[in-house]
Amino acid sequence: MPQPPATFTGNSPASTPSGTAPGIPDEDRYSRQVLFPGIGQRGQHLLAKAHVAVVGCGATGAAAASLLARAGVGTLTLIDRDFVEPSNLQRQVLFDEADALESLPKAEAARRKIALFNSTIAVHARIDDLVPANIHALLATAHIVLDATDNFETRYLINDYCVEQAKPWIYAAAIGAYAATMNILPAGMSDQPTACLACIFPKPPSGPVETCDTSGILSTAVNLAASIQVTETLKFLTEQPHLMRRTLLSFDLWSNERSEVNTSKPDPACTVCGQRQFTHLAGEGRPHITLCGRNSVQIHEHHRPVDFAAMRERLAPHGVVRFNNLLLRFERPPHTLTLFADGRAIIQGTTDVTLARSLYARFIGS
Repeated sequence: MPQPPATFTGNSPASTPSGTAPGIPDEDRYSRQVLFPGIGQRGQHLLAKAHVAVVGCGATGAAAASLLARAGVGTLTLIDRDFVEPSNLQRQVLFDEADALESLPKAEAARRKIALFNSTIAVHARIDDLVPANIHALLATAHIVLDATDNFETRYLINDYCVEQAKPWIYAAAIGAYAATMNILPAGMSDQPTACLACIFPKPPSGPVETCDTSGILSTAVNLAASIQVTETLKFLTEQPHLMRRTLLSFDLWSNERSEVNTSKPDPACTVCGQRQFTHLAGEGRPHITLCGRNSVQIHEHHRPVDFAAMRERLAPHGVVRFNNLLLRFERPPHTLTLFADGRAIIQGTTDVTLARSLYARFIGS
């Protein structure tokens, strides 16, 4: 089984240790899963050697990470730029009230919870925004990538990277009672490649976009998307890619409406998988990202170490400051600034990028 690195390269204290939990043999832990003919002993052995990256540890990502960990996938890399809030507890299954009160980064909170129910796998928490500058380092060793993000900018970046690297990935989305998912099997890793994300969505959605804050969300929709996504992942990891679905599947749990779009063939005219133009991977025109319905702007272009204790002294005269070893929160109504250890920040209380930049420059520096 893969071992965690000797030194941790993210902003979290450590990775979950790999080894054997005393008193819980694997043959007992996975006995019911091994009885399923699609997995069996051989499949369970393959899962133990596998590495899955989950991009986003919100509702879908937390559910997917939990399912993967309980299935015995040997190594998980959890990548998330955000922190736990009280409104997350309705649907984000790996977090509790203490995580929300502490504003714990989601990747680290997920790592800690997984360690409580499966200490035999390696879990690496990466408190980062996935961007062109770090995507190769964060995803290089994963066998498959699961999308659990909240924006198409990051999804197009994942698509560029995975098509370029011939690495499979699975798109997933959930809003309201609606869930959708799609497998992307690029040329080079499959002799029967599927359409990529850009084949189906050449451009991101235009006009007003529904978010969990504007349209609400059912935890059941989230768990449906994650369950389908993880099941498809298990097929791939147990060397059964021929069983993987080749459609964009969507389902509305409230109206019972279901649809499928055929994705079995790439579009020869696709700019990504057809013409191999990786504009998102090159970072062309990458904007500041407004987060999912959070009335927030993320400033992600700063990469410098932050001394939280010194920053608290600097900010204390101007508002309420609290911090731990992972992040600092500065509240100056109507805005709250959450600062991470690498200098990245989320400014809540505005969607005005110019104002967000101004607040960052004023209180953190530029």
